[in-house]
Amino acid sequence: MYQQMIFVNLATNDVEASKEFFTRLGYTINPQFSTDDCACVVISDTIIAMLLGKQRYADFTKKEIADSTKTSEVLICLSAESRAKVDELVDNAIAAGGSATGETQDQGFMYGRAFDDLDGHTWEVMWMDPAAVQG
Repeated sequence: MYQQMIFVNLATNDVEASKEFFTRLGYTINPQFSTDDCACVVISDTIIAMLLGKQRYADFTKKEIADSTKTSEVLICLSAESRAKVDELVDNAIAAGGSATGETQDQGFMYGRAFDDLDGHTWEVMWMDPAAVQG
């Protein structure tokens, strides 16, 4: 069965710093689709983050590029396999230079936290009890 993929394209001020940041979170960089002005971050088999230097990003849009430290252009939410994995990913992001954002959301059957990456893009990480989804 065909699995649809998502490619999230984000503008970055520093491609090399962003590559290091996301590598420290445990993700890999696909060198086949990375250049000096673009990093292809493999989050999973179906999720890719394309981190583009702002000049390269501008090649794909006529719109003004948002300053993601001041405005929110997107909220990216990743699932996690457990509450502990939520904490692990967010704590690693903070240790790698990101910043915690928002409040921890703990509703028992659902748990989430969020961080901003080096460019201010917000990444939410969420776990939901599979039993709650089924019933």
